[in-house]
Amino acid sequence: MVAERTASCAIGLDFGTASVRAVLVETQTGTQRSSSVVAYAHGVIDARLPGSDGPLGADWALQDPSDYLGAMESAVRAVLAGADVDPAAVVGIGVDFTSCTILPVDRIGWPLCLSKEYAGRPHAWVKLWKHHAAQPQADRINSIAAARQEPFLANYGGRTSSEWLVAKVLQIVDEDPGVYDAADAFVEGGDWVVWQLTGTLARNACAAGYKGFWTREHGFPSSAFFGALDPRLAVLPGTKLRGTITAPGRRVGTLTTAMAHRLGLSERTAVGAAIIDAHSAVPAAGVVTPGRMVLVMGTSTCHMLLADRHAPVEGIGGIVWDGIVEGYYGYEAGQAAVGDLFAWCVRETGGSPENGEDFTALEREAAAIAPGSHGLLALDWWNGNRSVLGNADLTGLLVGLTLSTTRGHIYRSLLEATGYGTRRILDAFDAQAIPVTELIAVGGLAERSPLLLQIYADVTQRPIRFATADACALGAAMLGAVAAGERMGGHSSLVEAAARMTRLTGRQVEPNQDASRVYDELYREYLELHDHFGRGGTDVMARLRSLHRTTQVAPITQHDSLASTTG
Repeated sequence: MVAERTASCAIGLDFGTASVRAVLVETQTGTQRSSSVVAYAHGVIDARLPGSDGPLGADWALQDPSDYLGAMESAVRAVLAGADVDPAAVVGIGVDFTSCTILPVDRIGWPLCLSKEYAGRPHAWVKLWKHHAAQPQADRINSIAAARQEPFLANYGGRTSSEWLVAKVLQIVDEDPGVYDAADAFVEGGDWVVWQLTGTLARNACAAGYKGFWTREHGFPSSAFFGALDPRLAVLPGTKLRGTITAPGRRVGTLTTAMAHRLGLSERTAVGAAIIDAHSAVPAAGVVTPGRMVLVMGTSTCHMLLADRHAPVEGIGGIVWDGIVEGYYGYEAGQAAVGDLFAWCVRETGGSPENGEDFTALEREAAAIAPGSHGLLALDWWNGNRSVLGNADLTGLLVGLTLSTTRGHIYRSLLEATGYGTRRILDAFDAQAIPVTELIAVGGLAERSPLLLQIYADVTQRPIRFATADACALGAAMLGAVAAGERMGGHSSLVEAAARMTRLTGRQVEPNQDASRVYDELYREYLELHDHFGRGGTDVMARLRSLHRTTQVAPITQHDSLASTTG
């Protein structure tokens, strides 16, 4: 028992869309001693600001940064209590975070939204990764960057997203310049948490590279480019984006006295630079060489791949040298709605997304349906398309409904649609001769849905292996171990940490060849719809989105309608 209390451990903090997960892991064995999940008090703020009756606009998604600190404190204290570990044995803390999730802060790093002066102004709050209201700004960025032939576009498949940093900052400039002027800096959520833990701002290279147009070779784009977006942005990189850009896991500092007391840890505990949540799962899955793609499956899915060369993969979300594992290009693609899409189906068919039994019942119904027999085909764009089209104005589509369609039919068609979206991403890598021989699924969604993994294997015609459901948090703990260093009981590199702290489960899903033949035919139909609605065959989805954003007409009630016809 004494040895267990004093074995060197690291804490991984995985900040997701709705909650933070903390895991306590032994650095030399990878043994997970305890874990805890704590929900954010305010969750996702997408209707109105706390304490306000004023509605937010369409496609807004905000958060309260005080939720991060409160949930983190509860989660850390819970894992310490659950493991009965000596606080001095916790040698490092690593952080992963959704991205691009940014907040404007004052000169001491305090969020503007937490001051009375700015609490009622939406642009002063955290903009969550899935805040899509900056799509007009993203369109402007893409148009100007393409016209100027900006070289950074090649790292993002020729198109940048409304989810990313510059689009969100540009929206603030356009819609509330007072908040822009008041902000001393715009900071990624993960970097802000590390700042609160250590008292030092260190911008992580992962988020800067994948979401902020930064490269290690060239830095940020030129001031001329930023000035072309808006003259007020010409000095943005050197002012409101200033700060040392640090590789994930690089030691930023140790816990401040106040934070050590708050968390119940030692001031000697090292803290590493943050990483994007999905990217954290790659080394945690033991992937440190090319060829195997990691699918981080949650509310959205990120597709992560290592390669030894740079190629213009269509619709790629980002290509960053050393962005995931040192010595390789890290490629990121993604789907913007996966778990969120399935939760929507549960909710709108009378269930509760918080009730696991409702998911189980729908999965049972869907599993009893043979591929192709339901006559449905869906486009998985309920939250826009991230890869390969990079267009947040695209919306979901369900074709083939009849009076005999059941909720099980619909649910299965949505599972299959996300599989087709993943196959379209794989096609983009195949077109550039970048091999993907195997898929590794991580995350709670993959663990909970055997049917989903079988559909993915059948649709993509590749085997799928399964890594731990806590892969993102484990990856963060590995960063904490690297921050501590070998001398303090951690590790000298992320590769070394992966060798000691990770392992795949024995589960593997093989493709069913009969199902794959059916899915080949359905996938061709999916591509026809994909290209028609996503490549200019019709702009009806964008026009409907525009109408949704701009139309404010009170609904006509049945009483009003009767009054108008009888009056």
